[in-house]
Amino acid sequence: MRGAVANGRWNAIGEFEVLYTSLAPEGALAEVGYRLSLEPVWPSRIEHEIHTLRIKADRALVLGDLQQLESLGVNVARFETFEYASTQAIAAAAHFLEFDALVVPSARYDVQNLVIFLDHLQTPPELMNADTVNWTAWRARTRR
Repeated sequence: MRGAVANGRWNAIGEFEVLYTSLAPEGALAEVGYRLSLEPVWPSRIEHEIHTLRIKADRALVLGDLQQLESLGVNVARFETFEYASTQAIAAAAHFLEFDALVVPSARYDVQNLVIFLDHLQTPPELMNADTVNWTAWRARTRR
């Protein structure tokens, strides 16, 4: 349950640590599955778990749809690309204003993601459940 400090849609390198989560299991699988699909050959020996977490975010900024993001300067026609400058700027502003999380649309699945600013969360995330991901079944279901 460590956050990411690498360059991502909702965090720039080294600015702050975020934990990328999804409000639905298929959203989380779609995000990781997309990254795996970028490899020249699907990694056949890789194993992942999908976790159910309990998270108490007291001050979440909800940007629930693409229209809200567009009003903040995000080019929604390119939201699925790796052009992160506008979303990183939104996240930096939310972090500065001491929000503890963002609720934002997923770029990979029709679901909301929860992006957590770990340094602002009052209570650490709690692991409720862990299940092994069956990537073969997921790929057959999603045709990836």
